[in-house]
Amino acid sequence: MADKKPTPKKQIPPPSGNKPASPKFPTWGFLVIILFLIFIQILFLNPTPGNGIKYSEFLSHVQEGYVEEIVIRNGVDIIGKYNDRALSDGIIQPPAQSDSPLFNAAGGEEYKAFVTTMIPGDEIRPILDEHNVEYDVRIEEEWFSGVFMWLLIFGLAIGFWVFIFRRMNPGQQVLNIGKNKASLYDQQTDTKITFKDVAGLEEAKEEVKEIVDFLKNPSKFTRLGGKIPKGALLVGSPGTGKTLLAKAVAGEAAVPFFSLSGSDFVEMFVGVGAARVRDLFKQAKEKAPCIIFIDEIDAIGRSRGRGQMPGANDERENTLNSLLVEMDGFATDSGVIILAATNRPDVLDSALLRPGRFDRQISIDKPDIVGREAIFKVHLKPLKLNKQVDAKKLAAQTPGFAGAEIANVCNEAALIAARGNKKSVGMKDFNDAIDRVIGGLEKKNKIISPEEKKIVAYHEAGHAVAGWYLEHADPLVKVSIVPRGIAALGYAQYLPKEQFLHQTGQLLDSMCMALGGRAAEEIIFGKISTGALSDLERITKMAYSMVTVYGMNERIGNISFYDSKQNDYNFNKPYSEETAKIIDEEVKKIVDDAYQRTLNLLKEKREQLEILAKELLDKEILFQSDLEKLIGKRPFDHPTTYEEFTNGSNSKKKAKTDSDESKAEDSKPVEDSKEKEEQD
Repeated sequence: MADKKPTPKKQIPPPSGNKPASPKFPTWGFLVIILFLIFIQILFLNPTPGNGIKYSEFLSHVQEGYVEEIVIRNGVDIIGKYNDRALSDGIIQPPAQSDSPLFNAAGGEEYKAFVTTMIPGDEIRPILDEHNVEYDVRIEEEWFSGVFMWLLIFGLAIGFWVFIFRRMNPGQQVLNIGKNKASLYDQQTDTKITFKDVAGLEEAKEEVKEIVDFLKNPSKFTRLGGKIPKGALLVGSPGTGKTLLAKAVAGEAAVPFFSLSGSDFVEMFVGVGAARVRDLFKQAKEKAPCIIFIDEIDAIGRSRGRGQMPGANDERENTLNSLLVEMDGFATDSGVIILAATNRPDVLDSALLRPGRFDRQISIDKPDIVGREAIFKVHLKPLKLNKQVDAKKLAAQTPGFAGAEIANVCNEAALIAARGNKKSVGMKDFNDAIDRVIGGLEKKNKIISPEEKKIVAYHEAGHAVAGWYLEHADPLVKVSIVPRGIAALGYAQYLPKEQFLHQTGQLLDSMCMALGGRAAEEIIFGKISTGALSDLERITKMAYSMVTVYGMNERIGNISFYDSKQNDYNFNKPYSEETAKIIDEEVKKIVDDAYQRTLNLLKEKREQLEILAKELLDKEILFQSDLEKLIGKRPFDHPTTYEEFTNGSNSKKKAKTDSDESKAEDSKPVEDSKEKEEQD
């Protein structure tokens, strides 16, 4: 078995076997044949003997006595012959030689013949009798010409049909339109990904590994009476590694692995989606035990009846019904396991999520500090690094980053180092890459007036000072006034704690820090600018969440108006207009109190604000270590989150606590952990 070559990825269908591919007739060949047939039709099927003359000229020649005889064919075509008088009067000229007389209809020489077309229904018999012109009438059925024209039309239609379908994928042809588009992966593929390549998803890997172990060694579980799971649904944000985990399952499983997307079932023709589902499960049952992976299953798994017109036939619902029956219907086979992935579990149909179809819902969250460090180590392996690069520090500087974003940071760092003709990738390259991913491309040529630059410096310094002297706020890791992205003139990055529950004091301190930029502008310049747009947007959402979602307001009480099952088409507010007015008043009160608190803090720390702003105008970028040198350490006993991570005190995995378990019950994430403040 050692010399067995890896089997490449196969497409299902077609079952072509090992037959050699038949040579394809070139498309331009059909065009040449059609043009040749048209040429034959023109030259040989519609002959025009003799010289053509006008019908008026023919009548004139008859009246003058130059016409000897004619033959009227099919009531319109006239084939005639001039007499000798026309020759003597110079109406026609004899040729030098006449070797092949062609005028057989009238029996004369070729140069005496003429042809014309008469007006249908015109009575010329009296004129012919008056001038002693002999005439004859013939009816000729040109059946071959008619048949040829029909053959030509059919040939053009067939040629057009072949021309169109030659340019479509073989799986899209009419005969194969009901076939599924799943790709089959064998155990040995060219690009084999294993569980070792998947980092930061330890809990999810354990769940999926158990399914793979069940297929490899079913007796281990069945001896205790257990049954193999019918399916597992991978749920998580974009870029967290759902598809990567499925690829690892394909590389680890010792059974056939079918892979396709939810959109592969969608087609413009009615009934095609359901037919493809039936064909997919038919082939899967033939290869059972096996695994079917459906990526982005929300394309066909949305709740039925949502947004449907009365009496309408929803093709997507037919596809979903067929999938539900195949997964757990009357005649299902337990040898097929369904593995699906989606980032929109809220829109999926409840019948699809019930046990027996998807027995397990595996949540794949964004990685914590330990997971990010493990992901960085995976993506740093192929890079040439210098000794200063520390995966732990990189993980601490990228809070809220998903696996795909971490891979992008590593790739951007390598490109930045290559652009600078460096021999290895350094920590500065990674810092620049993180800045680019968070804030956008650096605008080196963007012209900013000194007045605007000064406003940006004090704005960002206000964020830094507010976060530095608020106990529950996240102290800044880095602050910059270098223009980035489309409209960002500066940004501040800070590292929040890895937590799922937020107390009222933490939310209020976060709001004060977000308002630090606006407050600093009012204190220094006596007026405000439009640069606090993103800050105001964030604190407004946070304040409304405190009042209407988390029940953190005394006047509203312990009431939450949040509906986790609310769909996109339900715009009804679950409260009265009077309550809405109270909510608006309480939100404004929370924001006003936070702003006044921030103003008082910055007025007290104005000296530190001036120091940081001037240093920003000079250096443009400041780190947390620079803040300690300029304004001293934070006046709190506990170290910052960044210090905990980089000093190694939080290197080991954190155990799952009761508060972690309560995440699924009581909490809704307040904010994305990847924070940034933009000066717009």
